Amino acid sequence: MDDDEILIGEGVAIDTAAAPVTLRMLSGGLDALVYGLFTFSLMGAVLNTIGGALNSAAQGAVVIGLLVICLVLIPALVETLSRGSSVGRIAVGLRIVRDDGGPASFRHSFIRAFTAIAEVYMTLGVIAITTSTLSARGKRLGDMLAGTYSMRVRGAPKPLPPIQMPAQLAPWANAADIRRLPDGLALTCRTFIARAPGLRPDARARLGNELFASLREYVSPAPPADAHPEYVIAAVLAERGAREFVIEQRRQGRIAREDQRVSTLPYGLPDA
Repeated sequence: MDDDEILIGEGVAIDTAAAPVTLRMLSGGLDALVYGLFTFSLMGAVLNTIGGALNSAAQGAVVIGLLVICLVLIPALVETLSRGSSVGRIAVGLRIVRDDGGPASFRHSFIRAFTAIAEVYMTLGVIAITTSTLSARGKRLGDMLAGTYSMRVRGAPKPLPPIQMPAQLAPWANAADIRRLPDGLALTCRTFIARAPGLRPDARARLGNELFASLREYVSPAPPADAHPEYVIAAVLAERGAREFVIEQRRQGRIAREDQRVSTLPYGLPDA
């Protein structure tokens, strides 16, 4: 399996769209510049205001407190509230996510921001650049400790094309009772159909049969005995998508009718 992929439970690898080191360096440099300027500006304003009333020890405590607030707490909060973004990442099209692709929490962001004090600011990014270069997904030390990585949100792979209904299975699929598929199974089947031509024949046959067996539990009656597993998977997904499209159309139509009804005066009164 490629290092830039996640192997999900059903054995299908999904591209993680991990960011290259060059983009991480650019976004990290922009963030360091923004937070650095903010820190020195706030520190200068605070010390000029109350510094004369403090001794050297108290001034040192204030400086340390401001550094923690500006370089750890604020970046962690910004990253959490923006779901993995920052000024630098927005500029270059990146986002921080968990290793499984989910959104990073405050705990992940705090670990990353706290580690950045040593590997970014104290060493001018030398440790961060070195570890990102050697890591499979371009992770810096904070990402390794937090279990996160930087994902591309611009320039990522294009959406998969729609699945076509196999003509020979259309009558069966149109009449079949298809229960709601688990999200994981539906995503795995969708990814498998899109990537099947690029798989090795033995892996393609094995995964196709496994997904076919899992899918049969949610479909009644059973597909024709001579139907190829991949055709059955494609037919179920295509019919499922068509039915969900019809349901969504009906829902939108119902909403439009309700909007029209509530905006019309009762009893045929003219709208002044």
